[in-house]
Amino acid sequence: MDALMSVVTWINDQLWGYLLIFLLCGTGIFFTFKLRFVQVRLFTKSIKYALGGKKSGPAGSDGMSSFQSLTTAVAAQVGTGNLAGAATAIAAGGPGAIFWMWITAFFGMGTVFAEAVLAQVYKEEVNGQVRGGPAYYLSKGVGSKALGGFFAVTIILALGFIGNMVQANSIGAAFDTAFGIPPLAVGIVTAIIAGMIFSGGVKAIAAFTSKVVPVMAVLYIIGSVYIMATNAGAILEGLKMIFIGAFDPAAATGGVLGATVKEAVRYGVARGLFSNEAGMGSTPHAHAVAKVTHPGQQGAVAMFGVFFDTFIILTLTALVILTVPIDGTLTGIALTQTAFSASMGPFGEVFIAVALFFFAFSTIVGWYFFGEANVRFLFRSDKAVKVYSLIVMVFIVLGCTLKVELVWQLADMFNGLMVLPNLIGLLILAKVVSKYLKDFEVDFLEKGESKLAQQPVPAEVKES
Repeated sequence: MDALMSVVTWINDQLWGYLLIFLLCGTGIFFTFKLRFVQVRLFTKSIKYALGGKKSGPAGSDGMSSFQSLTTAVAAQVGTGNLAGAATAIAAGGPGAIFWMWITAFFGMGTVFAEAVLAQVYKEEVNGQVRGGPAYYLSKGVGSKALGGFFAVTIILALGFIGNMVQANSIGAAFDTAFGIPPLAVGIVTAIIAGMIFSGGVKAIAAFTSKVVPVMAVLYIIGSVYIMATNAGAILEGLKMIFIGAFDPAAATGGVLGATVKEAVRYGVARGLFSNEAGMGSTPHAHAVAKVTHPGQQGAVAMFGVFFDTFIILTLTALVILTVPIDGTLTGIALTQTAFSASMGPFGEVFIAVALFFFAFSTIVGWYFFGEANVRFLFRSDKAVKVYSLIVMVFIVLGCTLKVELVWQLADMFNGLMVLPNLIGLLILAKVVSKYLKDFEVDFLEKGESKLAQQPVPAEVKES
């Protein structure tokens, strides 16, 4: 076991130390310039389509509304990383790490636009169910079933099984600390509730995320704003620490954290990527099933998901932490709990425990759905989906009861491995994304028509 742990840790050091940071950021910068700063030019459209778009009827085998797809994607994006990720980045890289999280998210909005467009273009019907994602555009667009298969296996392991185990572990630990409820009991109840949603298919998943995610987000925003209001005098100082700390961490904290610029960049970028998931290949599964008129519409919606995850939820967490005295010995969720308890008292721990449950549980539902799309890709069978859902439920129970560092390391490793084929597909199909963006802006938005919006994929796009 120790030998396996050493191997997995070494792989993660190589993947997340520099390789994936370079590749993910590089891809984001590439698409930002390739698509002519699409995240700026279409930002107002992004908000319009995300929050005020037309409904497309109830979710079913033919997909879900654009808003439901967004909430399913956000359910996966806004997880424990938003509560613990910001704290970890600040503790390891100083307040300036938040600045680099913002930079990462800005470029990531370009990447996620490309992911969502390709997911829409190459989606397909599998056993009467519309599904899509990297495995599908790698297989149909790039023409590599091997890359598609590799991606499908790694995301099922990374998110469906091991990732959901990690999310469940956070729920079990939070409820044990706040309420003294045994983790096994929490795990069983969580698995049963999750199983009921899983069995309802895309209709139940869409109904859950579209109702729970907005409420979850609003309550967390209200709680965070309350903390900042009680410490209003420290907000400007907190923002100052972020901007100064991005280039001079020692000056921002008076040397308390001992972080360097290199650490501020590394932890800010790494935690930012892990939080918003742009380029990782996860959220395209939700955007693929959106019932929209043009793929460009869902590309714009996907950008709002990254914006909301990082610039709103994660930033609020960071500002809450920075408005209270920083204890250099705390990190992760413990630092976040301390920050909330400083203003809310004992209720702060309860607030974070409840928030963590909804954040983590919604992520479990989102990640299950992403894994299910890839089970269908691999096996083309409803029976395989049922077996998959049962295995996920078992992992949820195990996750609540076990505290194994190896599980966390394995989750990071498979998360890293699934990124590689996705980025290959994105770069190879960049011309397709450009064609659809041009068609969306010139024909769809200006003329009210489209040459490329129809399915299946037009021949001129295939040939590109």
